[in-house]
Amino acid sequence: MNYPNGQRKNKSASHTNVRLGYGNRGMTLEEDINATNQFYLDTDKAIIHKKPTPVQIVKVNYPRRSAAKITEAYFKQASTTDYNGVYRNRYIDFEVKDTKNKTLFPLANVHEHQVKHMESIIRHGGISFIIIRFSLYNETYLLKTEALLAYWYNMKKNGRKSIPYENIKLEGYVIPFKYQARVDYLSVIDQLYF
Repeated sequence: MNYPNGQRKNKSASHTNVRLGYGNRGMTLEEDINATNQFYLDTDKAIIHKKPTPVQIVKVNYPRRSAAKITEAYFKQASTTDYNGVYRNRYIDFEVKDTKNKTLFPLANVHEHQVKHMESIIRHGGISFIIIRFSLYNETYLLKTEALLAYWYNMKKNGRKSIPYENIKLEGYVIPFKYQARVDYLSVIDQLYF
């Protein structure tokens, strides 16, 4: 099938979306989180935003006055976590990861500077966690940073380099899918902290 712009429809991509189930509907985890955060903001439940990645622009091309195009840029520094904000007078900071793996979550998906940042948030009394979606199961979990740290430091001592799916099911918390708050992680935070 061709679209009006001449591009062909990728059959395998549409088949993949069907397998992911109704809940995902082709949305990425980050898009779901962004929509959820917008709902939280619109309903005055919380103020949580995606952190921008600091970029240094090096070269800009100006083909027309109204159409500047960045042609060269680099990351100024390593980014920390994906999201932060305030909920019920508490600082919240978290990372979001999606995996297609059926049996485990690879710890290589999380960087050392992110772990150190999350550990610092906890030390200063904030709420920190990681949201992991197993896209093949269409399941999304909240795993507290304290649990992540145990696996991380075990890996640093030449231990396992991943968290088994079964362990995440046991130690993590299923995040319900809802219509407006697609990934309603604050309902889990309410149970854990309030």
